[in-house]
Amino acid sequence: MRVELPPEPMHFVNREEEKERAFRAVEEWRGRARPLVLSLSGPGGLGKTELAFLIARKLRDNFSDVLSVDLDDFREGGELDPGEVLAQLLDSLGVEPDSLARQFKARCRQYWNMTADRRLVVVVDNARYASEIVPLLPASGTSVVIVASHGPLYDLEDGAAVDLVLPPLEDPVAIELLELIVRDRRLTTDPEAARTVVRMCDGLPAALHVAGRWVRSHPLRPLSRLIAELRAELNEKGVSSGVEDVWDIAYHGLSSSAALLYRSLPHHPGSTFTHESATALLGLGPEACQDALEELAAAGLLDLRMVRRTDHGRMRLHGPLRAHARRRARDHEAPGEPAEAQTRVLRWFVRQAQLADRFAAGRRLTVADPFDPVPDAPDVPLEDPAESGDHAVRTARAARAARWLYEERHALFACVRLAHGRGLDAETVALCEPVWTYAMDHPHQSDVTELFRLGVTSALRSANASWLVRMRCQLARPLWESGNLIEAGREIDGALAALDLLGDTVPDRKLRASAIEFRGTLSSTRGDWNAAAADFARSREVHLAIGNDYGAMLQTYRMGQASAELGDLDAAARLLFEAHDAAMAQDRARLSARTGFALGGVLQRLGRAGEARLLYERSLEGARERGSGFDQARVLDALAELAGLEGESAAADEHRAAAEGLRRRNGLF
Repeated sequence: MRVELPPEPMHFVNREEEKERAFRAVEEWRGRARPLVLSLSGPGGLGKTELAFLIARKLRDNFSDVLSVDLDDFREGGELDPGEVLAQLLDSLGVEPDSLARQFKARCRQYWNMTADRRLVVVVDNARYASEIVPLLPASGTSVVIVASHGPLYDLEDGAAVDLVLPPLEDPVAIELLELIVRDRRLTTDPEAARTVVRMCDGLPAALHVAGRWVRSHPLRPLSRLIAELRAELNEKGVSSGVEDVWDIAYHGLSSSAALLYRSLPHHPGSTFTHESATALLGLGPEACQDALEELAAAGLLDLRMVRRTDHGRMRLHGPLRAHARRRARDHEAPGEPAEAQTRVLRWFVRQAQLADRFAAGRRLTVADPFDPVPDAPDVPLEDPAESGDHAVRTARAARAARWLYEERHALFACVRLAHGRGLDAETVALCEPVWTYAMDHPHQSDVTELFRLGVTSALRSANASWLVRMRCQLARPLWESGNLIEAGREIDGALAALDLLGDTVPDRKLRASAIEFRGTLSSTRGDWNAAAADFARSREVHLAIGNDYGAMLQTYRMGQASAELGDLDAAARLLFEAHDAAMAQDRARLSARTGFALGGVLQRLGRAGEARLLYERSLEGARERGSGFDQARVLDALAELAGLEGESAAADEHRAAAEGLRRRNGLF
């Protein structure tokens, strides 16, 4: 059972009517064609999210899984990417990254497949429109979706949604909550002052928590004095009363470094951050950042509870607080302060992405120079696979680096846009290269295509020929994968035209060979395998001439694939044997498995079933080590076909069932 719920809050009062309505609705629901939707709405600070989680906790024992997703984590410029939301939910349901459907509609079908027979609770926070919820509804009518939004969600199917509008807490209940938070006799000895604090908070639990911390931080002063000081500051600042006022008071009580971090957090690319990226943003070193984060948490301006519950240590400045921090930045930031913070964290992300790229994909052709460490900002604790002699350790380290690229994809995408918008062309190109590695395992054509277009524009703007060749080739691939072969061809032609501007250095010759390979791959996509084979052979000649063993091995593999498609099985077997041996010698796990699988297919067609089976089994073992469900399923299909040809029907059925099980677990029927 998977339960994605944060720790239970220390203090939660009232909302009995809303809870009773919610539980009654669940009890009376009879599993119609659509799941039940509980819609919690009201302004920020009312405790909608906490109530949603509380309801989910009470329901968990009667459901198979409890999933949660915050839609604000998937917004760029206010626009939601529903495909990415589905990607997170599918990941929570056990879908492996390489089995994730590429297109949005296919991903919807995959989600329906995965949820059709499950009894789920799905908590969706920070929804804005009903249309955002519809793709996230499980296919099971016995599931429950709990939605938290600032306003009512219209257009949800009649009868399938229960609207629960949360009002502010009434004074007696608000005082009860304040007393639980503060636990101080001053509240009972000076009830009028306590009521004044409550009225300032407008009945919003979030504001009461902040006010409670403020009262606790001055244990010797009478409430009447604290109220007077608070009023004096509000009058001096000319700020209206309400929740924002309490947050302002908390902000004004921060140290200079904590206040600087608070003002800087809205400028962080991506909606979540880690201690390392916050350190880069602040620019004062790790210890100062740790102190500032703890101070923000103590002031009620940051929630650190999830850091203690997760391995990746992610934090997020929630929507209303993020907007408040942005307003404080507008009023108090020094000239150049946000630009300096953004530049630091941007270059920090470039360096981390380059390291993760190298650790995940191995050393390969890149055109951007490596970025130096950012002063006073630690690198992410990733380890170089090449520094270990243990195969299992190397595999685990490479997988962790690839996972970092996946986890930070939103921040990396935002960094590409930010760098390009500020004219930082070196940073733009340097980021596009790790995005390429990410996209090989997680194709998201709309995002990746847009980012690579920015990379091409930066390369043109800088008049850098190497960058231009590389960026045009990278852009061509998602174009042809989406069926846009004409535009992909134009990009490849542009890359080839720029080859005349290159020199004759080894990196230039390697880049020339890569561009020729891209043209060959585009030809294979068009079905012109003769042209593809010729380009792969030309590319291999260049790699052999410059002593690039990896490039030569890769092109040998491509040539073997082309020969197999053209029906020359003897040549295909010879080339693929050579490529497979080279991949094994170079310790390239992924290519060892894939060259072995391709060779097995050719040997099977040549009637050499025993050799084919051995290669399939090795390829299957490699796919299992990498956790690649997609590769496992296709190898099992091949083993099933081979067993069927040899009359081993039981073994064939076993392999087919295993492949079907993998696809079923990943929603790929």
